[in-house]
Amino acid sequence: MNFDFTETQIMIRDTARQFAQDELAPSASERDEKEEFPHEGVKKLGELGFMGMMVPEQYGGAGLDTTSYVLAMEEISKVDASCGVIMSVNNSLVCYGINEFGSEEQKQQYLIPLATGKMLGAFALSEPEAGSDATNQQTTAIRDGESYNLNGTKNFITNGANADVVLVMATTNKTAGAKGVSTFIVEKGTPGLSVAKKEKKMGIRSSDTVSLAFQDCKVPASNRIGDEGFGFKFAMKTLDGGRIGIASQALGIAMASLDASIRYSKERKAFDQHLANFQAIQFKIADMATRIEGAQMLTLKAASMKDAKQPYGKYSAMAKLYASKVAVDAALDAIQIHGGYGYIKEYHVERFLRDAKITEIYEGTSEVQRIVIARELLR
Repeated sequence: MNFDFTETQIMIRDTARQFAQDELAPSASERDEKEEFPHEGVKKLGELGFMGMMVPEQYGGAGLDTTSYVLAMEEISKVDASCGVIMSVNNSLVCYGINEFGSEEQKQQYLIPLATGKMLGAFALSEPEAGSDATNQQTTAIRDGESYNLNGTKNFITNGANADVVLVMATTNKTAGAKGVSTFIVEKGTPGLSVAKKEKKMGIRSSDTVSLAFQDCKVPASNRIGDEGFGFKFAMKTLDGGRIGIASQALGIAMASLDASIRYSKERKAFDQHLANFQAIQFKIADMATRIEGAQMLTLKAASMKDAKQPYGKYSAMAKLYASKVAVDAALDAIQIHGGYGYIKEYHVERFLRDAKITEIYEGTSEVQRIVIARELLR
C-alpha cells in the first residue's frame, strides 16, 4: 500500500479544507443549535464537484478515486459532521448505487443532476421494524401494469426532507424474504410520498433525519433498479461503500477533537504551567493521535481495495467499526482535557461528542459490523 498521496489527492484535500473553514465553520454551531439544513453549503459542495466525486465524468461526476473522497470527507467532517453525512449519503449510497447498478436511462435522468449537485439524494432502507434486521421490509411495491404502487413507512432517512430523489427498498414478493426486495427511484413530489416526521436529534442536527410515508405512491416500472428481487443485495453492496464514507466522517470528528485538545492544552494553564506540560494530558493526546492514525490506515486500505475492485466489505466494516469508536473516545477525551469548558457549547467539543455517537449506529451498528467481519473470517 502506497502511503504517499498524489498531487490530485492533496489538491482535493486542501480544497475541501479551505471550503470547510471559509464556508462551513462560521455557521456550523449556529446551524447545529437551530437544526438548520445547510442549503447554501450543499449547493457550493455540488459546484465544487464534491457531491459526485467518484462518478465518471461522462455522468457529470469528478471521476476521482475513493482515497480522494476519504480525504475530502475528513476535512468537511472536521468542521461540520452534518455536512459530512449529507455529502456521504449522496456520494456513497445514491450516486454509487445508480452508477453501479442503474440503467443508462436512469443514469442520464438522475445520476447526472445528482453528481453535479443539481439534485440531492436519500437512501431509504430502515423501517420501524427493520433497523439492523434489514430483511424485515414491510414497505410493499405491488406491480400494476407499467408502474408499482408503494405503501409503507421508512424512518431515520438522512436528507429525506430535502432530497429530490429517494432510493427506496420495498418488498415485491412477500414469500421470498430478502430475495423478494426490490429498489426504486422515487422523485420528490410524487403523489403518495410525504415527509411524516422530522426527528429531534442528539447530534448531526443540521442534517435532516425524517420518516417518509408512502401511500399508494405510483412509481414507473422503469424506475426500478435492476431486476425484481435485487433490492436487498443492492442495499448490502451499496452499504459496503457507504461505510467508508461514515468511517471518514468519524475520522474527521476525531481529528477535530485532537486539534482542539492540542490547542487548548497549549493555551490553558493550571498550577502555573500549561496543561500540555502534564504527563496525564500528554498521554491522552498521544493515545488519541495513535488511534486516529490506525483508523485512517484502515479506512484508506478499504478505499484502495474498493478502487482496485477487490472484495472490500470486510475492510470497510473494520474501518467503520474502529473509526467510530476512535471518534467517540477522542471526543470524550477532548471534553475531559477541556474540563468544565468542555461541557460548554462555546468550546465546540461537546458537539463533537454528540456528532460522533451516531457513527457507531447508522449504516450498520458496531454490532452489525462485527457480524460482517466475523462472517468473512469464519466462512
